[in-house]
Amino acid sequence: MRLATLLLATTAFAATPAFAAPEPQAAPAAAAATDSSDGEAIIVYGTGKTRQVQEISGADLAIQAAGTSPLRAIAKLPSVNFQSADAFGTYEWSTRITLRGFNQNQLGFNLDGIPLGDMSYGNYNGLHISRAITAENIGSTAVSQGSGAIDTQSTNNLGGTLNFSSIDPKNALGLDASGTYGSNNTWRGFLRGGIGTENGARAFASVVYATTDKWKGDGKQRQLNVNAKGIVPLGNVTLDGYFSYSDRAEQDYQDLSLDMINRLGYNWDNFGPGQYALAVQVADIAANRGDTGTTPLNPAAGTVYPAPIKTADDAYYDASGLRRDTLASVGLTAPIAPNVTFKVKTYLHKNEGQGTWGTPYVNSPTGVPMALRTTEYNINRKGVFGSLNADLGMNNLTVGAWYENNDFEQARRFYAYASRTNPGRDHLKFQHDPFFTQWDIAFNTKTFQYYVEDEIKLGDAKISLGWKGFQVNNHADPIVAGGRTKGDLQTTDWFQPHAGVSYRFSSEIEAFAGFTQVTRAFASATTAGPFSSSQAGFDAIKPFLKPEQSDTYEAGLRYNSGIFHGVLAAYLVNFRNRLLTIPTSVGIVGAANALQNVGGVRSAGIEASGELRLGHGWSALASYSYNDNTYRNDVVIRANGTTTTIPTAGKTVTDSPKHLVHGEISYDQGPLYGRVGVDYMSKRYFTYTNDQSVPARALVDATIGYRFDLGLRKPVELQVNATNLFDKSYVATIGSNGFGNSGDNQTLLAGAPRQVFATLKVGF
Repeated sequence: MRLATLLLATTAFAATPAFAAPEPQAAPAAAAATDSSDGEAIIVYGTGKTRQVQEISGADLAIQAAGTSPLRAIAKLPSVNFQSADAFGTYEWSTRITLRGFNQNQLGFNLDGIPLGDMSYGNYNGLHISRAITAENIGSTAVSQGSGAIDTQSTNNLGGTLNFSSIDPKNALGLDASGTYGSNNTWRGFLRGGIGTENGARAFASVVYATTDKWKGDGKQRQLNVNAKGIVPLGNVTLDGYFSYSDRAEQDYQDLSLDMINRLGYNWDNFGPGQYALAVQVADIAANRGDTGTTPLNPAAGTVYPAPIKTADDAYYDASGLRRDTLASVGLTAPIAPNVTFKVKTYLHKNEGQGTWGTPYVNSPTGVPMALRTTEYNINRKGVFGSLNADLGMNNLTVGAWYENNDFEQARRFYAYASRTNPGRDHLKFQHDPFFTQWDIAFNTKTFQYYVEDEIKLGDAKISLGWKGFQVNNHADPIVAGGRTKGDLQTTDWFQPHAGVSYRFSSEIEAFAGFTQVTRAFASATTAGPFSSSQAGFDAIKPFLKPEQSDTYEAGLRYNSGIFHGVLAAYLVNFRNRLLTIPTSVGIVGAANALQNVGGVRSAGIEASGELRLGHGWSALASYSYNDNTYRNDVVIRANGTTTTIPTAGKTVTDSPKHLVHGEISYDQGPLYGRVGVDYMSKRYFTYTNDQSVPARALVDATIGYRFDLGLRKPVELQVNATNLFDKSYVATIGSNGFGNSGDNQTLLAGAPRQVFATLKVGF
């Protein structure tokens, strides 16, 4: 009855021209931003938006090293904390992004409206942007540091959204090619061909293959990606289609602790394929000592680890992440009446993946004191979303909806190494014929979301009003239980209000303010969320679990004078019903977790960013954010008749640096162009009680390029990129194995040293 009432209210709201609202697309902002007389702006600051939102173009991504993730490119924006252990920002085990203290699985991600889920390593409802699209085919990346656009297809976006847009094929007509070579034997080739006309039927297809040695240790990382996009105008109706295939295989770096860094150094890594004999020796010793709990197979190996190793967890025999994805969509845009536009898009996503690890905690039946352990993923998602927009003059009204049916299977399996002298298995290949399945769970998640948005234009003022609502039904059905959960969970919140206002004082100054309330749906996965608990634990917590929610208040000023444009903003976020996954063993073992609501978080901060066009090809950019993100409550754990209190009230949120600073200076005039940028991040805690942290770091990147006019469609470009120019040793990712209450933890990843890459680009 409540749903019916809300739907009727939606209909009435849609029929009332006294309100109005989808926020306009980036065109007005882009137009304003390009008023400068000296080239394209680096950042579009969201002119006309009623919330904090900024956009980076594909041209800005192009000046990064070829193949760089768009996540790395947006690290220049205020309150964006991005980390990765590789130079390109694409190594998925290490890739992390947070906005205003909200972590990656609390953010929303879309590509051309297609939901990408939370883009986490063990993603159950999407895929990473670096697999969904090739960097050269990204037209823009829009970042909303608040809870984001109301029309985002996401039930994760407590703390912000990232909307990626692919290029229009009209911008890719002809043939484009590039080749890259650089540090660690990096090779990358890109080829794209586009056909058609700018205003008629048009399409492009591209292929990229990249391979690199790991920057430390033994192993490779490679990716094959195929993209295609077409747009076909049929009178007033426009059809569009997109296709992507990705095959990624990357051998992992070893997770480190502060103790390991002090003992072994930043360059310490897994044993790798060339050190199989040493890995077997260490596993034998660990079993003999009782460190792994496995049956000793070679007592003669003794009980003393070879220096400098001191524990079985100092190094493992190889590890990898393997992912194959197919993503496809078909969309239609059609005017159905004067000033009324209907849009609809349907999509399909299929994924198979394995995360592998050579574990000394399980013996192979072949007499090897290790086994190859996998976490395996299979996704089959189908969905559709659409909207109806009516431009009623003073009002602009949009009603939209999204439905997705997602079948996800996650399993834990073990595979035997062939012998004590020959592993017989390649961690860069998908594994077959396991000797043991620990658990195998089939999930089904059905999502329905709708939104209503109305925008009122009153002279120089704009008022945006609306709400969204959703219902998400999760079902878990064990194929092989293995102590995991069977059950159902539902998240329902049909009214999540959004409101905002902007006012233009002059052609140069604009103010904005907004409020949003968002709920996050429960996750369907065995490695995180409610279903990562045991059956007894799930049954005990289910009646008391509440979904996470956030209220975001923000306000700010935008300024655009042609030669300078920027933004100054402040925000306050109240985050409640925080869900904490409490490990019952060390992260690498993968035991069932406990989960509970543990209180709230308050986030407050200021954000400033500006770009100055200096003339004669020179420009400068700077951004700064201060983020004060603190836990509001102690964590109280009640288990087995005992109560434990973790003193977290008033502590800083993990992986939440208080200060983020970015500055860069660019030159682009005639054939020569270049950029130098510095990125500073203050101290980050990786325990909830703040007793362990990694220090601040500042990294410098540089680019220089030259264009040769040879009479082709595009000038031939030679571009050289250097990342971590001053070769700083630092901790990049924290929380790779989660966060602990206190004490050191093997959950850090070292950042890549200086890397240099040269790229030759040509367009025919």
